[in-house]
Amino acid sequence: MNEQLIVDYKNFLNNGKTERECVEQIIKMAGKKGYKDISKFKKLSPGDKVYITKMNKAVALFEIGFEPIEKGMNILCAHIDSPRLDAKQNPLYEKDCITYMNTHYYGGIKKYQWTTIPLAIHGVVVKKDGKTVNVVIGENNDEPVFCISDILPHLAQDQMKEKASDFIKGEDLDVIMGSVSPANTENLTKEEKKELKEKSKKTVLALLKEMYGIEEKDFESAELEIVPAGKARDMGLDRSMILGYGQDDRSCAYSSVAAMLEMHAGKRTTCCLCVDKEEIGSVGATGMASNLLENMTAEIIALTEANYSELTLRRCLSNSYMLSSDVNAAYDPMNAGLYDKENASLLGGGVTFQKYTGSRGKSGASDANPEFIAKVRAAMYDSNVTYQMAELGKVDQGGGGTIAYHAAKYGMNVLDGGVAVLSMHAPWEITSKEDISQMYECCKAFLGLN
Repeated sequence: MNEQLIVDYKNFLNNGKTERECVEQIIKMAGKKGYKDISKFKKLSPGDKVYITKMNKAVALFEIGFEPIEKGMNILCAHIDSPRLDAKQNPLYEKDCITYMNTHYYGGIKKYQWTTIPLAIHGVVVKKDGKTVNVVIGENNDEPVFCISDILPHLAQDQMKEKASDFIKGEDLDVIMGSVSPANTENLTKEEKKELKEKSKKTVLALLKEMYGIEEKDFESAELEIVPAGKARDMGLDRSMILGYGQDDRSCAYSSVAAMLEMHAGKRTTCCLCVDKEEIGSVGATGMASNLLENMTAEIIALTEANYSELTLRRCLSNSYMLSSDVNAAYDPMNAGLYDKENASLLGGGVTFQKYTGSRGKSGASDANPEFIAKVRAAMYDSNVTYQMAELGKVDQGGGGTIAYHAAKYGMNVLDGGVAVLSMHAPWEITSKEDISQMYECCKAFLGLN
């Protein structure tokens, strides 16, 4: 097991609880290895290292190979967004002396898992003058945390009769931001009563103004994400596992970036692409369903070829290999009936390859061809990488998609591979340290494919 990799990975999780924070970390890591922003180059030559960002929420690293780029690239691709709660556009309100932040959940979550746990706020507020204010509250021991309340068991008879998907409503996932003691208004004047109105909310806004210089209207141009507060930790007496937020899919993203920074391109240009919005369908300008990869590759071609050609772009993408790195649902012995055990990934069993993902009749799958899988298998064998072949749960039980089919539309060979995760999409997810180490070795081997 690569002990230093595990230490660095946990630090990445701790400091990268949003897409923006992940991109910032990746750029810092890349800078130490000689990568520069593409704007610094007028021409790219073999061996040059460059990065391209999009809206501070997606990033791609490229190292130029010796072959013409139209022969294709070796691409590692993962997503850096994770399920969470997002603050609404007009989030703050006071109700009976308690101030709340109104939220909208992001991605597939079990809503009840987000109540009564310590939460932190991460994100940015962009003021009218264009100044960006970074916000992080709730991660240091001397900082306050936040929470969503729930009903005590003594009064929950009606709640407990509802389906698990319904007994916590999405509109009820509002975060407690502050409170004041109820005031006796019986002998107060009209002006004094007016002063007491929304006193808790006013206090919260005053503190935000003092801490960050932001006004209530600034929430209109804010991106605030509510995430579990606290650090990734070793799990189990044997310390064989990691308990942490956002391991779907930052376990794969970090492994991919670390491998990219360790390897050197040979014949083929190499690329590590970290995208946003996978948890909500890969939509938007920073998601894989956009022209993000196509546009970034076009920028590389424009600096490597004497004359830019659309045909070169098409050939490059069609001839590329991609490891679409996303996590797989680890076999859970406590819920064995949900899995086809012979086709399930085991925690600690190494990298999990999935020929196809999707649900039911392979809906939403790219379904990798066996010739390409054989090539990848050979590379894993040569590099002594431990791997397993699996799918996500029993047929008709559910399933899940990845970004693979968005890349496959270019005609490239794509295979899903990633880390097995227990409690996927929960606020705290479980991975095996051995699987993280094997994923790193897998990514290095994949970058060396010819």
